[in-house]
Amino acid sequence: MDQIRIGKFIASCRKEQGMTQAILAERLGISDRAVSKWETGKSLPDSGIMLELCGLLKITVNDLLSGEKVMAESYDKQAEENLVELRRQIEEKNRQLLRTEYLIAFPTVIAGLFMCLVAAFVEMPVWVRIALIALALVMILAVSFIAVGIEQKAGYYECQKCHHRYVPTYRQTNLAMHLGRTRYMKCPKCGVRSWQKKVLEQDPRDGK
Repeated sequence: MDQIRIGKFIASCRKEQGMTQAILAERLGISDRAVSKWETGKSLPDSGIMLELCGLLKITVNDLLSGEKVMAESYDKQAEENLVELRRQIEEKNRQLLRTEYLIAFPTVIAGLFMCLVAAFVEMPVWVRIALIALALVMILAVSFIAVGIEQKAGYYECQKCHHRYVPTYRQTNLAMHLGRTRYMKCPKCGVRSWQKKVLEQDPRDGK
């Protein structure tokens, strides 16, 4: 998916409708900086506002993702290619989020454990020892909550009973027993509790 091409197409359609970046941004309830990033190919519009954006530009979502107005005879093929590419980009974004989780969590946990060891074995005033241990625990707990939030948003969990893939709430993810990224949770579809593995792809059988 060519972001530069899509950006130029957005700019062209915006001008055809007689809108400035500021006017388009105001109608979408976003900043004109966001529109500028789209048009320079630095980012793509969020899926949540894609339909509204296309309505304002008088184009289809397929036109937007193709970076051009798609002819009727090639519409189905182009739509399928765009869908595949969009799924690929979502999966890559989820993969990057999970890598970020490790990059944040591991160094912080190691640093926290090191601080606890220093407090336990190095001679120092009691108040310094307590402060060091408390700081280490706060660091580990804070990063743990952040890491769970990243894991919850990146990808899906798959029920081992009915194989339904879904995104649980932060509370469900945080309170569930876990082994690495496998968590013991209740499936919202079949209601069975099982050890559910983290997967990056959405199940095409869900029709989403």
